[in-house]
Amino acid sequence: MLSVIGNPTNRRVTMFARAVTDAGLPPPRVHAWRDVLTGGPVPGAGEVVRVDSPGEDAEVGRLLRGPAEHGEIIGTAMAHTRLGAALRRVEAGGGRLLSAPDDILTMSDKPRCHATLRDRGVPVPAALPAVTGYDGLRVAMRAAGWARVFVKPAHGSSASGVLALSAAHGRIAAVTSVERGPGGRLFNNLTIRRYEREADVAAIVDALAGDGLHVERWFPKAGLGGRTVDLRVVVIAGEPRHVVVRASRSPLTNLHLGNARGDVAEVRARAGARAWDAAMETCARVGAAFPRTLTAGVDLMFHAGWRRHAVAEVNAFGDLLPGVLHRGEDTYTAQVRATLCAV
Repeated sequence: MLSVIGNPTNRRVTMFARAVTDAGLPPPRVHAWRDVLTGGPVPGAGEVVRVDSPGEDAEVGRLLRGPAEHGEIIGTAMAHTRLGAALRRVEAGGGRLLSAPDDILTMSDKPRCHATLRDRGVPVPAALPAVTGYDGLRVAMRAAGWARVFVKPAHGSSASGVLALSAAHGRIAAVTSVERGPGGRLFNNLTIRRYEREADVAAIVDALAGDGLHVERWFPKAGLGGRTVDLRVVVIAGEPRHVVVRASRSPLTNLHLGNARGDVAEVRARAGARAWDAAMETCARVGAAFPRTLTAGVDLMFHAGWRRHAVAEVNAFGDLLPGVLHRGEDTYTAQVRATLCAV
């Protein structure tokens, strides 16, 4: 029997459930995250379990992060710890998980994920040692000789709290979706902002640092039509399959920030067969780094010039690509088929 741990109204859950019934199987049993997090029943032996994102539910967010206003960036380290405890309880229930808890937790911990990929020879941007605040960040940037970096919350997702930071010729600029609220509180917003007062940038970085930071050297991405582009590649059962091009006029390419889908065929043509094949091989190697997990969403960047590439992040819940087909299947149909083949 197939089961899902997720938020029942989440689009991912409903699309996966549709793929299950379309395959001629009974509808999956849905275990709500709010129940799992509060001691409710978990899947048991004999159940094949898909673990879905705990996001997009205010009550679940409070259970993971503590009291917070809508969109507030707070408690990300606590959320990671509480997610880990819940996943361990699910694992102890005896069901066969399609995503190993250790893999989910590694993908959701940017420093750990970066180190895992680097140690396996997967190309990733260079990263700074642990940074605990703005002053330390600036010292580390000067020591490394870096004028541009990406500052990321260690346990963030969906570009929440990410800053594309440049510091050159005595000027500071940070491009981000972070909105500063009263009392120095930070909120995730769909509007991209540019901060140029060093005091503002320092306040944001220092506020985020309490939950941990991951800082990477800025990787100059390739562009098309005046937009920066990168790829979301969904790897299923070790095979890179569904691909979306994300095109942006800012350094942040996430589609929910109002960015556009680009043309995959155009990117393949610009990169050339050799560079494209090498990039897909890298995505397969990312999948191999998490052998006990069926699906991973890989964010892959081509360097300006198209001959090099690097992996920006790996997403445990990065398979929501509506309308994107591979061999006639969407991401959820492909996962159901891969699961049935493995049972």
